[in-house]
Order: sequence, then structure tokens, then C-alpha cells
Amino acid sequence: FRLGEIENLPVADNFADVIISNCVINLSPDKPRVFAEAFRTLKPGGRLMVSDIVLLKELPAYIIESVNAYVGCLSGAMLKDDYLEAVRQAGFESVKVNEESSFAVEFMANDPTVQKAAAQLGTSLDKAIADIEGTVLSVKVSAIKPR
Repeated sequence: FRLGEIENLPVADNFADVIISNCVINLSPDKPRVFAEAFRTLKPGGRLMVSDIVLLKELPAYIIESVNAYVGCLSGAMLKDDYLEAVRQAGFESVKVNEESSFAVEFMANDPTVQKAAAQLGTSLDKAIADIEGTVLSVKVSAIKPR
């Protein structure tokens, strides 16, 4: 284990065979840098496998500005197409979504983060859910560093 930042991985170039991430990248304010670091640290032929939150459309400003929505991995998420393009721009090939699922309304209604964000912003829980329904996806993305 090494202490480090996802935008500045404390490992040498061409060091790792595989990089995995589980819902961390969307918390970084500089996602292209995260993917560039993953590319740098992977050996040629190395694999990237991430699970993350992405969006199908932009979130309302009141959600983007919510600290609770950010901590809950919602307001830091980027558009799905932009996310995949950032992976490609870092140099990865064979970028694909292996699995995706949308967040169910019932899940959001019971999510303490959504409840706190709505309360903090003075909006109803029903309005907050309506504003993000069908927008948030969980994706599993894989990519390969060329040889």
C-alpha cells in the first residue's frame, strides 16, 4: 500500500499490469489527469477496469453546487460520453462499457445523500428525484494500454 493522490500516483512509469477503481474517479476534479496517470503507470498491454458514476445529461445547478451531492458521488460525475472520451484521450484503446445500470427512483428516495441535498437546498425530495431521474448511471468501463 502507498499513500498518494489519484492524480499523482506514487509509482514509476510502466509499473502496473492492472489498475482498478471503484467509484473514486468521479470525486476527482481533474478526471483527464487521473486517466493520464493510469496510462503512465500501466505497462504496455496493461488493463484499466473502473466502476464509476456517470451522467446522461447535466445535473441542475443546485445539485452540482451541493456538498452533500458531491460527497455522495453525484455532483462530481461527468457525462458518460465525456468520461469515455477522457479515457481515449489519455491514450487507451478498446475502451468499452462492460455493464451499466441506472439508479432506480426508489433507491434515490431512500438515499440519505439525496435527502440531505434536497433539504440543504430547500427543495422537495420529489423535485430533487424528478430532476435527476434517468440521469445517473453506474458503469463498468475497461480499456487497454497499447503495446
